[in-house]
Amino acid sequence: AGFIYQMQQFQEERLWCAASTLQSLSNCIEWTIEWAQQRKLFGATLADQQWVQFKLAELKTEVESLRALTYRAGALYVGGQDVLELASMAKLKAGRLNRQVPDTCLQFWGGMGYTLENKVARMYRDGRLASIGGGADEVMLGILAKTMGIAKRPQ
Repeated sequence: AGFIYQMQQFQEERLWCAASTLQSLSNCIEWTIEWAQQRKLFGATLADQQWVQFKLAELKTEVESLRALTYRAGALYVGGQDVLELASMAKLKAGRLNRQVPDTCLQFWGGMGYTLENKVARMYRDGRLASIGGGADEVMLGILAKTMGIAKRPQ
């Protein structure tokens, strides 16, 4: 009975993972923007560099796409609908962004990003769990392949 109960809770856990990721990723971007506005490089701030602006804008766009997907799945879940596919997508995207966003942001911090006290470095270390807990990325991809009808379901 415990195994069946646990299996039934996975969609909720996957949605929780995606939702909890949203704020930490937004914080990571905000901390990096603050740093980029202060950090001088070749007579200008990092934030003055167009390539930095574009990269941070891309990261924010990715986080907001995760937010939309997570909110949609959450609304359907609360409404009692099946969210296997959407929860798996949100979990997959959250796990990947939990690696991508801190990794990209650390590039802007340079050597300061490598210190143990740096919040972005902490996110980089701790964020790995998001791609493991509730099912690894490969598990999410397998579920999605099945919901798309391109992988066989176990008999």
